Amino acid sequence: MDPLKYILQMPMPTSRLAKCQILLTEFDIVYVTHTAMKAQALADHLAENPIDDEYESLNTYLPDEEVNLVEDAVQDDSQFWKLYFDGAVNIKSVGIGAILVSPTGQHYPATARLHFLWTYNTVEYEACIMGLNMAINLNVHELLGMGDSDLFIRKAQGDWETRDIKLIPYRQCVEELSKRFKSIEFRYIPRFHNELADALATLASIFPYPGNTHIDPLEIQIRDLHGYCNTIEAELDGEPWYRDIKQFLKTREYAEHANRDQKRTIRRLSDGFFLIGEILYKRTPDLNLLRCVDAKEAEMIVNEVHSGVCGPQMNVYVLAKKILRTGYYWLTME
Repeated sequence: MDPLKYILQMPMPTSRLAKCQILLTEFDIVYVTHTAMKAQALADHLAENPIDDEYESLNTYLPDEEVNLVEDAVQDDSQFWKLYFDGAVNIKSVGIGAILVSPTGQHYPATARLHFLWTYNTVEYEACIMGLNMAINLNVHELLGMGDSDLFIRKAQGDWETRDIKLIPYRQCVEELSKRFKSIEFRYIPRFHNELADALATLASIFPYPGNTHIDPLEIQIRDLHGYCNTIEAELDGEPWYRDIKQFLKTREYAEHANRDQKRTIRRLSDGFFLIGEILYKRTPDLNLLRCVDAKEAEMIVNEVHSGVCGPQMNVYVLAKKILRTGYYWLTME
């Protein structure tokens, strides 16, 4: 992928690249790929050039090396309900978010928007109180509350004293709610571990919720493939993926049931292809032609290039680039 190698070995350069290639032909340039320096070369260099100063032997003694196992005395948190809470403040409004997670992994999210005077500290208290009320309504007895505000966590743990008159009622409310649990503990966590609660609070602060409109619960889908792969990868009808493009280049006719948008797409895609006889080729920016293959041929090419007679078993990205250099193309090769 070196630029000099790209210019010297390009079969059909264009515009500025062709000019550079012509200018470089004046010089007798032989391109050689630079290999990586191995660690053995560094070791040989150090051995041939020893230090003349006083040498101090390496102390290989490790303290407590007879200890084979150190058990963690921290209590297992898997049996506790976990409460994540956070607040978000921006120009539009203020939002709070809380997520209650059961020992089995069930998530119970809640979010709210504040329409009263607030400070940064009161926002954290409001989020925590909302989460504590959720836990009480679900009959939770053992709770582990986690937030990313070190000031709030220190005050909730009793390490720091609350002197602000506006925060004293909040502190008393948290203490009263905490008495309704058999055991409750507050811990500080970094912000990147509290992203879900922060996202809920941010959503509540920036989204102008209409009170008379119903909004369905948000579902998060998990997709392993690109959106376009679901439409062009499968060849269920037994025809290759390039059938419509090939038919348009050959007869200037569209597919039988193609609508207006599909016809426009076929015309746009056909500009990047070239038909020679019955074989369809893909044009490249370097004016090279790559033969288009169907799914069956593509599978055979991948197996041969990856693990064939001379296959180096490269990774996915390099494999796709090598197939392109070999002269084959299909839409979902990467």
